[in-house]
Order: sequence, then structure tokens, then C-alpha cells
Amino acid sequence: MLRRAFRLMWGTAALVAGGWVVRALNGAPAALGAGPVDINAVAADSPNYHDGVFANLEPPSGTELSREEQAGLVRDLITAGATQKPPMPIPLVVPDAGLAAADLAVTWYGHSSALIEVDGYRVLADPVWSRRCSPSRTVGPQRLHEVPPAVDAVIISHDHYDHLDIDTVTQLAGMQRAQFFVPLGIGAHLRRWGIPAERIVELDWNQSAQLGELKLVCTPARHFSGRFLTRNTTLWASWALIGPRHRAFFGGDTGYTKSFADIGADYGPFDLTLMPIGAYHAGWPDIHMNPEFAVRAHRDITDTGLLVPIHWATFRLAPHPWSEPVERMLVAAGDESVDVAVPMPGQRLEPAQLPGLDEWWRPSP
Repeated sequence: MLRRAFRLMWGTAALVAGGWVVRALNGAPAALGAGPVDINAVAADSPNYHDGVFANLEPPSGTELSREEQAGLVRDLITAGATQKPPMPIPLVVPDAGLAAADLAVTWYGHSSALIEVDGYRVLADPVWSRRCSPSRTVGPQRLHEVPPAVDAVIISHDHYDHLDIDTVTQLAGMQRAQFFVPLGIGAHLRRWGIPAERIVELDWNQSAQLGELKLVCTPARHFSGRFLTRNTTLWASWALIGPRHRAFFGGDTGYTKSFADIGADYGPFDLTLMPIGAYHAGWPDIHMNPEFAVRAHRDITDTGLLVPIHWATFRLAPHPWSEPVERMLVAAGDESVDVAVPMPGQRLEPAQLPGLDEWWRPSP
């Protein structure tokens, strides 16, 4: 099932299949990153690495699409339906770069890119500033809104193009001195792109590193990896950011997993969670959560805290309507009495000083 989903989804190795190869060559070779041999040198000692690949902690759910459903999905992905794009220009907020780091704040830049502030530390998660989440600069899912200015400090959840972007990474490396905290194997991509080895910290699931008083824990996720024809040679992860006073969780890209309860027990409760809510489909429940499961995952890792949705609004990676993820999330959160905030791209929110909910994704009457 995951192999079929992998072939059908835009934004990952499906872009290199068939006739797309020739059109995607612009910028592709370097963007592909490191090969399995280089990655294996770091990954081989992990208990989660078997026969040259990483594996999820839970077995596949066994969901299968019929041939008719597969054909319909491909048709929906290729056809740019009106409901799959925003009906109006997406409002943007230009962040104030002069603000001091807060005790707890988040700035969402679209999709899964976010600046998380915990007890005075800034951590930039999954930054992708490029026009397309693709190995190519000319082919692949294109941004649906502009990107605000970049800021500092980096964690990466996995190596898919909508989460790890060569141009963004190399630009950030030249702009600031922060280290890159990444799951096992992704360091090989970064080293190939010229990032000095001393600026890369690679971690396995449930391993941690310190950044001053901030503890960064590489926590499990339920997903897969790959930038070309090989899959799962690098690890995928979520992240727990544990400060002396506050805790934040970055879900990255994941299906619903029993590991959320373990993460909550081991590293929570969290004051802030960033949970993926978009790009879901019945054909790939193991790799992308729907909005209801995102709310459930939030409940698994914290009794209170603020939920901020990510992995929606920026790239069209599934055939559901553009704003459906956030609408469904709001209903589910209301049913579960979960506090949520839906920032505009570039908007900075402090949980202690939240404005009222601005339904910016809905067109004006």
C-alpha cells in the first residue's frame, strides 16, 4: 500500500517517474542528496535500521486501493480542481525580526515550516523557501503563497522535498551559524551540499542533544523517506523541544501512531504542539494524519497546551479541497475541547497572548 501511495503522491520520488524525468533535470542531481552507501555509514548501527532501510515501529495497516480508486486518485492529482487551490490570495504577515525570543511562541511560514521559540531559544523547523517542493526547480508542486524572510536555527523531520530543500539549507548555512539537528542519515545529504560536519547533529529515535539549556529530542514518527528511487535509507522523525520552563512538540510529517502516547509520557506534557493536518487520503492512512487524528495525537501527548496546524495551505499534495483540513480540525478540536490557533503565514503567536480566531482562509463574503 505504501509503495502505491509513494508512486501516486506528488512532492516525492513520484516526480521522477516516466516522462517527468527529462523535464525535472533542472537542478535535480544535487538536490537528490547523498546515496545509500554514504548514508549507511551513519545509519548501520541504529536498532531501527534493517537490511539497508529504516522501518516504522508499527506494521502497515493493510489499506489497499482498487484499480478504479487508484485511477481516480491519479486523475484528481493531475487535474487542478478549483477547490484544491485557495479562492483568493493568501494573506501574509512579514515577521518583525527585531523581537526578542519569547518564552513560548510560534511563527508559521506555511506547510511545515515554522519558527518555534522556547524559553528564549529559536528553532527553525523544516524550512522550505523554494517555489517548488521537488528535486527540480521547474517541475513539481508549486507554492500557493509567497514566503516571508528566513530566520535562524534548524531541525529537520525527514528528507522529502517539501521538508528538506537544498536551496533553503545552503542559504541558511551561509546566513547563520546554527547547527542542523537531523534524523540519522540526513547528515549525508547536508554534507554533500557543503554543510560542515561540525554543524550537523544526527540522532536516532529517542536520542537527544543540548543547545544550551534547551534539550532537543528526536522522537518517533510514522512515515517514510526517500528523494529518488531508493526509500527509507534515512530516518524520519518528530521533535520534542524541552526548555527549563516550557515544552513544544513538532510533528513534522506522520500518520497517526501509538508512539504519540509514549512521547507524551516520556517528554510531555507540552505547552505547544504543531501537528500535520493536510495531504491525507484513505489510500495512505499510515503516512499522513487526517485532521481528526491530529487532534487525537495532540490529546495523546498533552492534557492541555495549544494546537497549531501545519502541513497544509502551501503545496497541493492530495486531492482534498484546499481549506478542508483546517475546517475539519476546528470541528474536531471543538468536540475535544482543544485550544487551537490558525496563524496566517508569517504570523507570530504567543500562547499566553492569543488574539481571537481570524478565519483568514475563508474568502470575504
